[in-house]
Amino acid sequence: MPPLRPASAVLLLALTLAGCGGSPVLEANLPTVPVILDEGAAAEAISRYRAQHGLSPVTIDSRLIRAASFQAGANARAGRLSHEIAGSFDSRMASAGFGRRYASENLSAGSETFDQVLARWKASPEHNRNMLMPQLRRVGIARVDAPGTRYKRFWALVMAAD
Repeated sequence: MPPLRPASAVLLLALTLAGCGGSPVLEANLPTVPVILDEGAAAEAISRYRAQHGLSPVTIDSRLIRAASFQAGANARAGRLSHEIAGSFDSRMASAGFGRRYASENLSAGSETFDQVLARWKASPEHNRNMLMPQLRRVGIARVDAPGTRYKRFWALVMAAD
């Protein structure tokens, strides 16, 4: 392998340090592939889980599917998870036509199926709390694949009240 030129060495060092706390993160623009999901089946699974906790069912909302797709795609293109990568949650919810008062977002990366990602969210206290927020009535789910990244698959679940 030929030696790195100084500019390449600096870029490699910056990319290596990007994961360290406080370091600026270079945004990638990695190739992505949106995945067609059965959103209805996902909403039914979340509704069954909510019913086990005495909560009302949720329905799919096309505006929240777009919001989830936007966020999953932004994370996939960057190759990392961040709730702020595509703008603040408040601004994204406002763009989707929802307020922030009763809204939440779950992100994940790596899971191959919806059942796997749902199990991960149930096992995480914060993500679980989001799914069991009593006021929630509408959801949007999306998965965007980025084969060239560490995680390969990026998920977003956006939930809101009516």
